[in-house]
Amino acid sequence: MKCPYCNSSETKVLDKRESENEEITRRRRECLICLKRFTTYEKIEDIDLSVIKKSGVIEPFDINKVINGIKRASQKRPIAEEKILQIAKEVEAEIRKQPSTEIKSRFIGEMIMQKLLDLDEVAYVRFASVYKEFRTAEQFIKEIEKNRIIVKKR
Repeated sequence: MKCPYCNSSETKVLDKRESENEEITRRRRECLICLKRFTTYEKIEDIDLSVIKKSGVIEPFDINKVINGIKRASQKRPIAEEKILQIAKEVEAEIRKQPSTEIKSRFIGEMIMQKLLDLDEVAYVRFASVYKEFRTAEQFIKEIEKNRIIVKKR
């Protein structure tokens, strides 16, 4: 680390602290040449993720697209905003665990559908209908039956 005052690379660390979420390390340093002190912050650089769309087009991963998709599917449903954000963060965390930085959109869609199925069946069916491009009522019925979603008759 170079001293911001004299540009010397001879410095020592006096104190080291982790942030609350342990994502950033703060170091208090002292230059061994000019004896001035300064602070540095260290953060792991995020890995850029790419999404391979159905069409073969590759685009950068955007967590806002995940959030917006979940919001659209859960519109007027009793799902808290915090839960939507939690699902989106869980999806991103799972993607980051994958060995490749290029992820198929199908993998992301399947993950979202599974999380919605566990959370809210109506939101799940809405999301699935767009994701799987339903064209008929029969496709809705098959999806409901496949996932054993209980439909109560009046």
